[in-house]
Amino acid sequence: MKIAIHGLGRMGMQIAHKLADDQHQVIAHNRSLDKVEEAVNDFNAIKTETKEQVMQAFNEDEIVVIWLMLPAEVVDQQVDEWFKLLPTGSIIIDGGNSDFRLTKKLNQRVTEKGLHLVDVGVSGGVWGYQNGFSMMAGADSREAFEIIEPALKSLAKPEGGYAYFGPSGSGHFVKMVHNAIEYGMMESLAEGYQILKEGPYKSIDLATAGDIWQHHSVITSWLNELCRDELKDNPQLENNNGYVAQNGEAKWTLETAQRYQLPMPAIQAALNVRIASQQGQVSFATKLLAAMRNRFGGHAFNKDD
Repeated sequence: MKIAIHGLGRMGMQIAHKLADDQHQVIAHNRSLDKVEEAVNDFNAIKTETKEQVMQAFNEDEIVVIWLMLPAEVVDQQVDEWFKLLPTGSIIIDGGNSDFRLTKKLNQRVTEKGLHLVDVGVSGGVWGYQNGFSMMAGADSREAFEIIEPALKSLAKPEGGYAYFGPSGSGHFVKMVHNAIEYGMMESLAEGYQILKEGPYKSIDLATAGDIWQHHSVITSWLNELCRDELKDNPQLENNNGYVAQNGEAKWTLETAQRYQLPMPAIQAALNVRIASQQGQVSFATKLLAAMRNRFGGHAFNKDD
């Protein structure tokens, strides 16, 4: 299928590249044109400099599909610009980490324009290109989901997966909860390794402990694997300021939980630790949190990440 990828950052570029590898026609669009040139050179994407050129790359008989991989705060603005160009029946995919409540509101506006919105929460980090992405989709139109399904099948190869979860916002909701769980799991691992390091036995090799845990113990996981590898390569977590960024999804989960009167103490504690780290309360544990984020998502060790 032919699909335009708007936003060629860490995840967007991988998505575009993986689609092109599986014989989809990828139209590359990005604010900075150097990323477009990279896509053209690396996997023969169709080059565009403007949204008008994106539209010209589609034939009249083709359904226009625009996949947005953008920060949540600019999605509405960019969709407003696409509204001026998209023909009736076009499909907009929001593949970023958007608040599901705002997705539902955006869907109302998209529907009023005679278009379809599919929200696709994407997980897999910088390893998604190699391993396959995990994708959680929602849309009021099941038909729109089925139209983009060939792209999802390609992105899931070889070991990823995808599913349709229901009406608009449900994909972003499932991804939001996924990320909140991620916060809690990461925090638990970071605290565990910290007590190994700073507890009563000062000679414990943390990487070796992590390696043993990774051999079919109850906490065997990709996150523990990342911890083990980081501690093997950088035992003291040097050149790491311990600042742990957060993208809002744990906060949104807690707000939703409060509405439904559901206690979430582990996720709340994990979010509090990240907020405290941003105020200078750092430790070996927060350094390990930052290291995990760097390993799975390519996130830098700085406040601007």
